Amino acid sequence: MADMDNKEQAEMDPADMEDVEEVEEEETGEDVNSKARQLTVQMMQNPQILAALQERLDGLNGSPSGYIESLPKVVKRRINALKNLQVKCAHIEAKFYEEVHELERKYAALYQPLFDKRSEIVKAAYEPTDEECEWKADEEEELTVSKQEEMKEKAKLEEEKKDEEKEDPKGIPEFWLTVFKNVDLLSDMLQEHDEPILKHLQDIKVKFSDPGQPMSFTLEFHFESNDFFSNTVLTKTYKMRSEPDESDPFSFDGPEIMSCTGCTIEWTKGKNVTLKTIKKKQKHKGRGTVRTVTKTVPNDSFFNFFTPPEVPENGELDEDSEAILAADFEIGHFIRERIVPRAVLYFTGEAIEDDDDDYDEEGEEADDEEGEEEADEENDPDYVPKKDAPPAECKQQ
Repeated sequence: MADMDNKEQAEMDPADMEDVEEVEEEETGEDVNSKARQLTVQMMQNPQILAALQERLDGLNGSPSGYIESLPKVVKRRINALKNLQVKCAHIEAKFYEEVHELERKYAALYQPLFDKRSEIVKAAYEPTDEECEWKADEEEELTVSKQEEMKEKAKLEEEKKDEEKEDPKGIPEFWLTVFKNVDLLSDMLQEHDEPILKHLQDIKVKFSDPGQPMSFTLEFHFESNDFFSNTVLTKTYKMRSEPDESDPFSFDGPEIMSCTGCTIEWTKGKNVTLKTIKKKQKHKGRGTVRTVTKTVPNDSFFNFFTPPEVPENGELDEDSEAILAADFEIGHFIRERIVPRAVLYFTGEAIEDDDDDYDEEGEEADDEEGEEEADEENDPDYVPKKDAPPAECKQQ
């Protein structure tokens, strides 16, 4: 066979031989490029290599250009003067936020009668008048006169039917539980065994620290009498600070929550949903006998919200505690800033739609990027998908 191959090659036209040689060279070049691409893909899929590259890139991001170091000493002195001015600005900003806190305290007293009336309606302590229940629709929502009459007649018939059935719901049933279930940040904390308890939640109030006292606010959860615990009010207090950190004054960006304290829940025996009982079998090493041991362990529950990790005096926390507190601070701030002032809108879902609107533009950009990424993946067989960015770290001080 080898002799025949050699004979065929000898009989081929020299021009044909040139074409063959060129093709072979091109194929060889493609093989090299293909192997190089495959090697690159394999390297980029290696977590250690990616981590090293990311570390190198992180070191490049925000690195000084060397311009400041190259400046004359007299210019550097003036830059130090600007930094000192910036520190003074930070201290003035801290005073600004302290006065904002005073304004919040002042206006909280004006809001409170309205919130108290809201609570009375929710728990059926007050029945609003027809005038108070009249809601004027937006221009876009206005209906024709005939449609309005039709709806009024329908509502009248439904009311009469309810009267016949003797249905008499008190206030607004499950008001706060519905609010919690409608908000992702809070619903993620809820467990099925929490819901029967939260049906007894009648109000959430925000109380600010007294004038002259360290900045703080307290969330008060008011419950009607129930079979789960004897407390009528569960509290969570957040201590805040509005002053620049001496070691890093340029990081100041308004008041920050420094720590929080919960309260002791006086659970009825057998009703503590933050604990669960498990049974484990243990085998004796010598005798081989087996015994069943009952053990009480922590259980997932919204009511763990009232027993946050304690912040040590030195401020150092392990990673788990730091993550729990970071989430806790976010939840406490959200309840104070959004949930309490706009509870009815979270109950109806209107505030959730408004919150979603705030992210429309960013969401569209993300969708576009995702679309581009999918297109790249389809068109390029060697495309390597981007890794998800790590979550931002939350510093505790």
